[in-house]
Amino acid sequence: MRVVILGSGVVGVTSAWYLSQAGHDVTVIDRESGPAQGTSAANAGQISPGYAAPWAAPGVPLKAIKWMFQRHAPLAVRLDGTPFQLKWMWQMLRNCDTRHYMENKGRMVRLAEYSRDCLKTLRAETGIKYEGRQGGTLQLFRTARQYENATRDIAVLEDAGVPYQLLESSRLAEVEPALAEVAHKLTGGLRLPNDETGDCQLFTQRLAHMAEQAGVTFRFNTPVEKLLYENEQIYGVKCADEIIKADAYVMAFGSYSTAMLKGIVDIPVYPLKGYSLTIPIVEPDGAPVSTILDETYKIAITRFDKRIRVGGMAEIVGFNTDLQQPRRETLEMVVRDLFPRGGRIEQATFWTGLRPMTPDGTPVVGRTRFKKSVA
Repeated sequence: MRVVILGSGVVGVTSAWYLSQAGHDVTVIDRESGPAQGTSAANAGQISPGYAAPWAAPGVPLKAIKWMFQRHAPLAVRLDGTPFQLKWMWQMLRNCDTRHYMENKGRMVRLAEYSRDCLKTLRAETGIKYEGRQGGTLQLFRTARQYENATRDIAVLEDAGVPYQLLESSRLAEVEPALAEVAHKLTGGLRLPNDETGDCQLFTQRLAHMAEQAGVTFRFNTPVEKLLYENEQIYGVKCADEIIKADAYVMAFGSYSTAMLKGIVDIPVYPLKGYSLTIPIVEPDGAPVSTILDETYKIAITRFDKRIRVGGMAEIVGFNTDLQQPRRETLEMVVRDLFPRGGRIEQATFWTGLRPMTPDGTPVVGRTRFKKSVA
């Protein structure tokens, strides 16, 4: 079967790999010059199924109001008045109760656990390298309430069979030695020992190379104008003066999928802007061993081979990709606070990307009502 995949981020490229391995003739189309140039370029680098959780959580609406007046707030909202943004935010608010949160987090954790297991199998079968580590994740709490509230997430972890350790502040340095210098600022942590880390862009680029060697065709520098359809059948992808046809189509354009599917499938995917810093390591013993999640600022600090990736925050600001200096200052503040000796911050690379986000946090996966299509 001929399959066209729209998008060469981590989702598009992994889809291409598995479809090719299943015997299909696969073509990947992307407007960028190579794989993983958009949202997959510089994310936090966490492979943390147990921490998979929706932003739509109990207490978030009230917290969002407070965060409006805080310099280092993890969430910011700028209303643009468009019906789609307002509808999306209303749907998100409807998921901010305990029942929906537990249900959505459970779904996300199960899917993330499955994905992590697939990654392990892929690594064993191909030997792919992407500066990955299998050192677990440590979520840090700065207040007693955060430590107490961890019991809510622990219930989901136990239901999913995810191993965990709830650590008091005096034990944090056992798993992250560099935290010994700052443990007095923390109340404890939740560690998931089976979690992993890795450079998403490096993984995607190397898997794309492997996929190309296996017969996948990549069409870079090829903007897609629209999907062509009639009645309930998609019959091609229009790219400039060319129409590319296939037996099935996979949409992996991230936040841009919503506009591309307009009139075909109504999906509630909206961009959630995030930021990251990539910092060269200068003192290895002052850097994290694996990955840290700061619960207060919703920021992750991840160790690659010779770099530290600091990523997080969320802005509901549409498709704006401007780099905001105050956001850089927040990332710098957190990494200086926890790992003051680890990296050379003045040499950091500052980046922003748009996460594709649904109101309940769960992805949109599966066939559509249209023939020859997969969403």
